[in-house]
Amino acid sequence: MNKRRSVLAAALVAAVVLVGAGLYWFQPWKIWTDQKVSEALPTVAAPPAGPASSPSAAAGPRTVAEGGLISHEHTTTGKARIVELPDGSRTLRLENLDTSNGPDLRVWLTDAPVKEGVAGWRVFDDGKHVSLGKLKGNKGDQNYPIPADVRLADYTSVTIWCDRFDVSFGAAELGRA
Repeated sequence: MNKRRSVLAAALVAAVVLVGAGLYWFQPWKIWTDQKVSEALPTVAAPPAGPASSPSAAAGPRTVAEGGLISHEHTTTGKARIVELPDGSRTLRLENLDTSNGPDLRVWLTDAPVKEGVAGWRVFDDGKHVSLGKLKGNKGDQNYPIPADVRLADYTSVTIWCDRFDVSFGAAELGRA
């Protein structure tokens, strides 16, 4: 009888560990929680006017590429824009984003083509990509600075990437504006 209790106790401990690991890995509570972000487009002081400054730099932020988000693993809508600020810095802006929440979501610039349906779910980590950071929220407007050394000509799309499960929640082809 004592051996049976030991086996039962070991099974119970194993079950608790497995449930704990499963909860950590899948984070199912995120299915029912939304994180709304409402960031304004970043502003910077315009460079001083003079012969070295260009008229477009003094005019303010300008969109250099944009595209509409399509759904992949999860229903995703909104718009992705790359905006160049007057100081020459660039920002990826997600506008009216609406997607599911999930574990370990990232925003990536990639060189992968955006494909509709299941065919497009897993293509974004096959080639060149750069992570702009964790997704700040699954709804709203948000900004992600693009590092100065990133050559935009090398990247043609953006994806909301689930790093935990290697799958795209949604993506946008970036057409030059």
